[in-house]
Order: sequence, then C-alpha cells, then structure tokens
Amino acid sequence: MTPLRQRMIEDMQLRNLSQSTQRADLHYISGLARFYQISPACLSLEELREYQLYLINERRYSAESVNHFAIAARFLYNITLETPWPDNALPRCRVPYQLPVVLSVIEVAEFFQHVCTLRYRAALMTAYGAGLRVSEVVSLEIGDIDSKRMLIRVRQGKGKKDRYAMLSPRLLDVLRCWWRSQHPAGQPHKTSPQEDWLFPGWRQGRHMNAASLQTVCREAAHAAGSSKRVTVHTLRHSFSTHLLENGTDLRVIQVLLGHSRIETTARYAQVSPQVVAATVSPLDNLGGKPRKGKK
Repeated sequence: MTPLRQRMIEDMQLRNLSQSTQRADLHYISGLARFYQISPACLSLEELREYQLYLINERRYSAESVNHFAIAARFLYNITLETPWPDNALPRCRVPYQLPVVLSVIEVAEFFQHVCTLRYRAALMTAYGAGLRVSEVVSLEIGDIDSKRMLIRVRQGKGKKDRYAMLSPRLLDVLRCWWRSQHPAGQPHKTSPQEDWLFPGWRQGRHMNAASLQTVCREAAHAAGSSKRVTVHTLRHSFSTHLLENGTDLRVIQVLLGHSRIETTARYAQVSPQVVAATVSPLDNLGGKPRKGKK
C-alpha cells in the first residue's frame, strides 16, 4: 500500500465515512493512477479533466459514476493533498431524472412465488414488507426484531442513522417460520454475537451476501416473466408506492424509509397512477359543488 493511499484511508476514517464509500472512492482513484501510470499527487487539474472525458467518451460511464469520481478526486486533492482547488474545478455531469421502477401488487405476489428458498424469500419479503435497503436487510440481527412493539430496528442505515421500520404480522410469521427452520426444537441456540445474524451467510460469522440476494432477486423476476429490471431496491420502491396508494401520509412514509428530505419521498407520487387519477382537477370545482376525489 502506497503512503498516499494509506493517508487517504486515514482521512476517510477520521471523517467516519462508511466502508462502502471508502471502497468506492479508492476504486475510482486507483483507476486514475492506473490510467496515467503515475501517482495522483503528480497530476494536474487539466489531466483530471481529460480523465473525466475518457470515462464519459471511451468507457461510457454513467453520469452517476463520473460524478462519484469527481467527488473522490475532490476528497483526495482538497483533503488528503490539501490542494487549494476551487469548488467548480471538476464539473459534475447532469444526471437524467428517471422515475423508479415499481411492481404492482399482483406482480409482487407473483414474484415471491418464484423465489427459490425460504431463506431468500424471507429476506426479500423483509425488503418489501418493511421497505428496507439491501444492506439493511442482510445486516439485520435477531435482536432487531421487536415482536412486542411490532417494529424492526435498523442499525446504522444510510447516512449512519438508526431508525425503526414497521413489522407487519405476516412478515413476523414468515420470519418465525425461517427461524424455526434453522433452530429445530430441542437444539440449543448459540448466543455468540457472531451467530446472531437474522440471515447468516455461508461463511462462519458473516451475514448473507448482498450480491447473492440481488442475484436471487433477478432470477425470481425472470422466472416470474417480468419485463422490468427488478432489484431488491425495486421492492423498497414498491413498498412506498403501495403505501401511498393505500392512503398513508407522505410524512409517515418518509420516516419509514429513513429519508432526510420530504422531496425524496414525494417522487413516489409521480409513479402512482392511482394517486394521479384520484386527484380532482380545479376545473371540476368551477361553478358548482366541489367534487371529491375517487376512493
């Protein structure tokens, strides 16, 4: 490991950046070093701009990926190397706005019929039933399931924030069925912290791999005949959209999803045809008794 890489890692640790953010930033800076075959400390701002164009025109990186490189580069040069760059030194690409992919209730039910095992079905139902991210699902511990208050404690979710998610009766039944399959009656349960993952992985002391869950999710969607690109996050999108269609207040959905800004949650109103159809136009209220929205 080079001294510069070690210094950057230490700077990220001092700022308590997540492990995934650290890995991603190091990945982009390593690509920059391989491209020029020289330490990034020796590169000029113009060379970094040329590398951005290379990522866009030659590598065909998405706007999000190019922007992540710019963020990683600004951290390296502004923080680790203490280079006095202006704020707009590396321009960010405009990211096309896209509505999230959402499954209908019927599509979700069909999807779960094609999940191969109880283990993965329970994990994917947790993603949909509680609106969790894939990283939050796989890192759940047994003690996070509060059956008395019907809550799921999400530890250190996105932005290193704790929150509570809903635990529906049906999801609790699924999780109990999964628990009994792993702990038959008469067998003692180990209480070591490493054995307390709700969805343990195949390797001792590790939780379920997020990539494996994503693979199972894609395979189930394909087997169900879905033409949509379905990921675990699609189940989270579907959870929030279906809540909105059932009349749940947007601010409640914001808390359940762990969004810091209501604007992030509000986009689900744009993907729900039922919400749009139930909205009364002001034209219909002119010159007469105001109409009520559809129920």
